[in-house]
Amino acid sequence: MLEKSFNQVYEKFKLNFYKNIFKNFEDREASLTSSETISVEVIYALNRPTVSEYANFLNISHPNAAYKISSLVRKGYIQKIRSKNDRREFHLEVTDKFHAYNDLKNSYIVTVMERIHEHFSKEDVEKLEKILQAISSELMPEISSAVAGRELR
Repeated sequence: MLEKSFNQVYEKFKLNFYKNIFKNFEDREASLTSSETISVEVIYALNRPTVSEYANFLNISHPNAAYKISSLVRKGYIQKIRSKNDRREFHLEVTDKFHAYNDLKNSYIVTVMERIHEHFSKEDVEKLEKILQAISSELMPEISSAVAGRELR
């Protein structure tokens, strides 16, 4: 029962996000492909990864990563910033164009969070927050170990 309920919530967040993406970006010149959407989401979540960190996280070749990055730079969703520590290395940063796109996803999260605060007691909300923090920090080791030392968004 818990699995079904969790999956339903997860699927509804995804469906809302996909619906908004198509509604707002379908006719734009620089719309993102599915692969580009995933790529820019990973870059954002990893919070300024290097090109190598991005490629390693997705377990893709560096040429494949370079191709995806080049496309996202050309479309204006990310920029490459030379590292101050190692001039051979570049960090990937999302742009304002990405933030406008990302606001579509976050707007529904904000709506649902407002509803949670209205529907549940303060104690229940605090309990939910503790559960979510435990899930993130303790129960997702496959991702936690892959991003060890990085502060995710």
